[in-house]
Amino acid sequence: MRKRRETVSATTVRRTLEVVRRILNLAARKWREDDGTPWLSTAPPLLSMPTGPARKPYPLSWEEQTRLFASLPQHLARMALFKVNTGCRDGEVCGLKWAWEVPVPELDTGVFLIPGAKVKNGDERLVVLNRVAKSVLDSVRGEHDEYVFVYRGRPIETMNNNGWQEARKRAGLTQVRMHDLKHTFGRRLRAAGVSFEDRQDLLGHPSGRITTHYSAAELANLIDAANRVRESSDRKMPTLVMLKQKAPAPVAASA
Repeated sequence: MRKRRETVSATTVRRTLEVVRRILNLAARKWREDDGTPWLSTAPPLLSMPTGPARKPYPLSWEEQTRLFASLPQHLARMALFKVNTGCRDGEVCGLKWAWEVPVPELDTGVFLIPGAKVKNGDERLVVLNRVAKSVLDSVRGEHDEYVFVYRGRPIETMNNNGWQEARKRAGLTQVRMHDLKHTFGRRLRAAGVSFEDRQDLLGHPSGRITTHYSAAELANLIDAANRVRESSDRKMPTLVMLKQKAPAPVAASA
């Protein structure tokens, strides 16, 4: 569990332990061999669930993003660049399928509509493409008939793999977690002046609106909002101010 805590939050560890606890209880109380013997005589105790405040997001600066992405293998770098420009979750990027691409001829572009069964909150997820995300798609189009992102012809189970972990170390950014790419997109949208409602839609947060019924004008507005993130960087505008505590001054050694 200690090793797991180095790469994920306490909340993630708690959820994993809850699944393990559920399996052990079923093996002891419900699941039976053909002769009626339970799989386990009793469910073994687990370590206590880790407690403490949830880890705060760490949105990347543009310099940190450049440094981290340059350390990633090419296939992961493309996925990370797509993720930080769409706000998709890890599973949404890894499982993205070409069949979910929806052309929008009125705007000479397209979007993705991920089925609710593949989305954490159960709602259909509209993925709007800014210019950077669209260029990533163009670079991988044709590599696989079904999945958008693959490695050696096969879909990738998770972006949070050894390649990601090693890249964080090389870049000196071990505090950055995969979900921080989504946080980075959200913070940059806010810094670019994108409205709360549009940020909800772009990040796939529940909003009560029907994602299958956007007009071309509404989609054009969302695409423009997503592009404002990249345009802010191109103009060298301060899109995000990072406030960090200063390291304590070293204590002088006594004579």
